[in-house]
Amino acid sequence: MASAAHAPTPVLKDELDIVIPTIRNLDFLEMWRSFFHPYHLIIVQDGDPSKTIRVPEGFDYELYNRNDINRILGPKAYCISFKDSACRCFGYMVSKKKYIYTIDDDCFVAKDPSGNDINALEQHIKNLPSPSTPFFFNTLYDPYRVGTDFVRGYPFSLREDVPTAVSHGLWLNIPDYDAPTQLVKPLERNTRYVDAILTIPKGALFPMCGMNLAFDRELIGPAMYFGLMGDGQPIGRYDDMWAGWCTKVTTDHLGLGVKTGLP
Repeated sequence: MASAAHAPTPVLKDELDIVIPTIRNLDFLEMWRSFFHPYHLIIVQDGDPSKTIRVPEGFDYELYNRNDINRILGPKAYCISFKDSACRCFGYMVSKKKYIYTIDDDCFVAKDPSGNDINALEQHIKNLPSPSTPFFFNTLYDPYRVGTDFVRGYPFSLREDVPTAVSHGLWLNIPDYDAPTQLVKPLERNTRYVDAILTIPKGALFPMCGMNLAFDRELIGPAMYFGLMGDGQPIGRYDDMWAGWCTKVTTDHLGLGVKTGLP
């Protein structure tokens, strides 16, 4: 009699944590259930720690609020932002996994041009273990995607790849504009699906957004610190920018790569 078939183990199941900062019930996880269910979640509750955050049943998770942060870090708890999504970097700290995927609690599953749901986590999992090419720009973008390669004229001496430390994803609908641009273009929406993955060249900085982001914690973890924002701080919305600039300078120095694009 044939044995029952076993479902394959999800890729990187034991090597990846999903970190979610939130101030609300996590009903949005129902949309992501088929993609996130096999993985461990680290939820960082911002704001009032006496408020109860509801997490849908069936997920493997641990939840920390401000009281937990104060208890665990003591006098050093000030380094974790309060009343700002930058509190997510507490999740990076308590994780023991090699990879981190972080997503905002107002991100929903998008569809590709064929109408299929996009598994953002799956694409990040493809990006991180595959090499980067920061030393020379490839006009077919990522030469390690199926159906592409290094183009004619790409120096053979520079085709030696480097490990990928960061996979920076994109999104549809509301563009990530600064405040003045939002005031000028309040109704603008992004509907263009970008089917491309690029390595950001060495020596070039970029504006990193933390709402759909994955990174190799072992390679670059300490640099992925989201700067102090929120309560008691003079500026806001630059926590992920700061982390992106610090991370990019560090990856350039260490000879690592940063990819942006899909998912």
